[in-house]
Amino acid sequence: MSGTDYIRHKIMIVSGKGGVGKTTVAVNLALALVENGQNVGLLDADITGPNIPKMLKIEDEILSGDGERLVPVYMPIGCDHGISVMSMAFMIERDAAIPWHSPTRLGVLRQFVDEVQWGLLDYLIIDLPPGTGDEPLSIATMMEVDGAIIVTTPQEVALLDARKAINMAKDAGIPVIGVIENMSGFVCPRCGNQVNLFGEGGGKRVADEMGVPFLGSIPIDPMIVKSGDDGIPFVATPHSSTVRSFEEIVERVYDAVHAQEM
Repeated sequence: MSGTDYIRHKIMIVSGKGGVGKTTVAVNLALALVENGQNVGLLDADITGPNIPKMLKIEDEILSGDGERLVPVYMPIGCDHGISVMSMAFMIERDAAIPWHSPTRLGVLRQFVDEVQWGLLDYLIIDLPPGTGDEPLSIATMMEVDGAIIVTTPQEVALLDARKAINMAKDAGIPVIGVIENMSGFVCPRCGNQVNLFGEGGGKRVADEMGVPFLGSIPIDPMIVKSGDDGIPFVATPHSSTVRSFEEIVERVYDAVHAQEM
């Protein structure tokens, strides 16, 4: 019996290239779902570059076990709900390199799926390494996922790889929940004008071209950078236009996933 057998919904967070904010989306999606009353797990499937514990300020936590399986680190949010986190970062020294070939990485990933006591969860958010290689394809064979969210920025080089990620999901029979465009524009705090540093509208254009939903855009906001460095997801900060934009994305994700149950 797999450790994920009692999880209702499993969502892959995918990007065609690195540096587009995929982990930021994964962490904040997990917290937003918890704040909406869901029990959530967060699987850091980037074995050689695990960053989720840093972004939740739990990198000093130590894994425990129940005699048979590993128990994920639990981060309580309020009284009744929280995030259960599994990451390679809990198992190595900080800043240690993990120069592992694919078979070894996939072996650890298999352990994280089969040998972790995830328990009863409403959602498992799976933060995958960038690209269309072994990890996303392997996850799709290890468990039945509800779908993939593709994260991109508006610039053409990112959109090129986003198309590849969408095609990878389609070829593997993984439903595409939708595309999120990160770093969509910067609003000057002095003059109020928006500067589109990485282009404009690319995420929606790719979604339309590829026939998949567009979930929304997240602007460039210094708050996001600071919150990631401080280990406090930006959705937990006081409300702003950035937080409202992300909350709308979360609502669309929730609706898309639950529409599959009908």
